[in-house]
Amino acid sequence: MKFFSDNAAPVHPRVWAAMQAADAADTAYDGDALSARLDSAFSDLFGVPCAALWVATGTAGNCLALSAMVPPHGGVVCHREAHIEMDEGGAPGFYLHGAKLLLAEGEGAKLTPETISAVLDAIRPGVHQVQPHAISITQATECGRVYTPAEVAAIGTLAKERRLGLHMDGARFANAVAHLGCSAADVTVRAGVDALTFGCVKNGGMSAEAIVFFAPDLIDVVRFRRKRAGHLQSKGRYLAAQILAMLEGDLWLENARAANDAARQIAAACGERLIHPVEANEVFVALAPAEQAALRAQGFDFYDWAAPAGAPGAARLVTAWSSPSHEVEALARALTAL
Repeated sequence: MKFFSDNAAPVHPRVWAAMQAADAADTAYDGDALSARLDSAFSDLFGVPCAALWVATGTAGNCLALSAMVPPHGGVVCHREAHIEMDEGGAPGFYLHGAKLLLAEGEGAKLTPETISAVLDAIRPGVHQVQPHAISITQATECGRVYTPAEVAAIGTLAKERRLGLHMDGARFANAVAHLGCSAADVTVRAGVDALTFGCVKNGGMSAEAIVFFAPDLIDVVRFRRKRAGHLQSKGRYLAAQILAMLEGDLWLENARAANDAARQIAAACGERLIHPVEANEVFVALAPAEQAALRAQGFDFYDWAAPAGAPGAARLVTAWSSPSHEVEALARALTAL
């Protein structure tokens, strides 16, 4: 019973069907009819003119988006737990040709204007220190926390005041929007976000993510950098087909709601063991090593996690759009029994 990562979840049948329908021969790379529809599809979703590109991975999406805002001598302010810092193997430095990540603090892996300003204010102007060019936030965060539209807008205001770009790593963007019950635009373009990495793989896709630019002029250089980075796939229509299938009929939200509902059911069984409020599809729970072993002996698979101060151990439990209800219920019963 798999609760270790939504990256391993099955591909949604509607995504498979869209890829099968894309089998008809078309122009190679991104010149096909499906890729050409991405701009209008995301423009409809966000209610403003957008420019969008497909890539195969979230790491490439994040780094290519940031490469449009940050020169090699510049810096990106992010949380010290951010995926681009902790889990992308130095890819930002590679794609941004040496640009630096400037690490900030924040409870639940969330940045605030105050924690961002603490980093910015410590940097002397001039050539002797790396100057910031962008801020990157994760929605939902690496601790499963969600930025509200007001919280993003406060960061967006700071970014404009400091003349910085604002990027959102939206690997679990759908889960965040499903939790908030707001429009996709409320927590992005209306709040000052310049570029979004729109996650699909964790949410029922197979091999496609989207970079969405709300400042369309940023996309021109990224077209060249995507090719140079080896992400201009020959049969790009299959990636576009996945993304369009996720958007059609709001499948992206339907899948996220299912994953969130499963996480809430598990969280309800955790009681005071919860380490963070459950706002998306990740549950962080205090578990002693013997308790972790007991759960695994019952067939539950999950990641051990860094325990907060005072806790004997911790685990991360992740649900997906496809989490079987009987497995979710079984895990909830097992947690209650502890």
